[in-house]
Amino acid sequence: MSDGISAARYAERLLRAKAAVAEAEATAMLVGVGPELEWLTGYAAHGGERLNLLVIPAEGPLGYISPRLEAPAALAAPGFADGRLPLHVWDETDDPFLLMPPLVSPREPLRFLVSDGLRAAFVLALQTALPGSGWGLASDVLAPLRRVKDAEEIVLLRAAAQAADRAMERIISGPLVGRTEAEVARDVRDALVEEGHDTAEFAIVASGPNSASPHHEPSQRLIATGEPLLLDIGGRRAGYNSDITRTVWIAAEDGAGPEPGFREIYELTASGQAAARAAVRPGVTFEALDASAREVIAAGGYGDHFIHRLGHGLGLEVHEEPYLVAGNHEVAVAGNTFSCEPGIYLGGRYGVRIEDAMVCTAEGGESLNEAPRELRVVSGR
Repeated sequence: MSDGISAARYAERLLRAKAAVAEAEATAMLVGVGPELEWLTGYAAHGGERLNLLVIPAEGPLGYISPRLEAPAALAAPGFADGRLPLHVWDETDDPFLLMPPLVSPREPLRFLVSDGLRAAFVLALQTALPGSGWGLASDVLAPLRRVKDAEEIVLLRAAAQAADRAMERIISGPLVGRTEAEVARDVRDALVEEGHDTAEFAIVASGPNSASPHHEPSQRLIATGEPLLLDIGGRRAGYNSDITRTVWIAAEDGAGPEPGFREIYELTASGQAAARAAVRPGVTFEALDASAREVIAAGGYGDHFIHRLGHGLGLEVHEEPYLVAGNHEVAVAGNTFSCEPGIYLGGRYGVRIEDAMVCTAEGGESLNEAPRELRVVSGR
């Protein structure tokens, strides 16, 4: 995967992961297809029934178990540059799990950390190949490394966010009225790619009362005048994700804007989001960030209608650590990237959500999105 991350950076990540395995007193980390593998090697391997496995032992050399037919793709990834990650290739009639024992130290006791998304069938086969071993999650040691983004990653996240800004502007400035949510969702996906994403990952298009459903699936409902439209969109660009939400009001036939009740919850949501963005700084807890928006919305009388956490980490995954929610006492550090997306949802009527991708810097919080946040009334024509 050519993603703008240098080969030297992947080499550094592998070394940090190896040190973390030793510090955790594990025998090895076993990483299958998924975002952990991408972060460590730059390889977006094909996820299927064939075993692909990165082996990071506490002692001894690293190795990668690969089906022969996928070996060329693996070797093209930057993490494999200069032969720093040897391949152990298996053929279609081989048992790839027999390659595991020679790659790890025989020192007892054996304890392995597996990536969260490793198939249950693979884990069971590995347990058979490595009897008597203990098992844990690789995310226990990888997540703290992954959630602090380096300068190269932030550049990529900013570019993805700005591409999403452009896609958002195209959609809310274009034809909406009389079209189905599903039709507009297709436009969103096209716009995301045309504005610079490699793939469109999601497109929530929620009109009228559907805007009160935070994870609404675009339907055949016709978008009408005199109602809100909530758009939550995102895609992948060079491996990294965008995620932005804006809620607009489609003007009535006579040009009239929002009713007072909608304007009230919009301004309250915007105030809560602004408070949370202003609170971002190193040392603040993620629980406190959630509370900074929630307290504003609760003071306005709508606390029971803010029904989800403030946000989630953003990077190679749309949802990853850290999570901005009550009970998370971990503190923000420079390099954390996450969404900031309070919302108010009045079932059967309408809802509002405003979301930006944020980065915590040494000076405070910075929004990676630049799309306007004020209430916009659009013609939808």
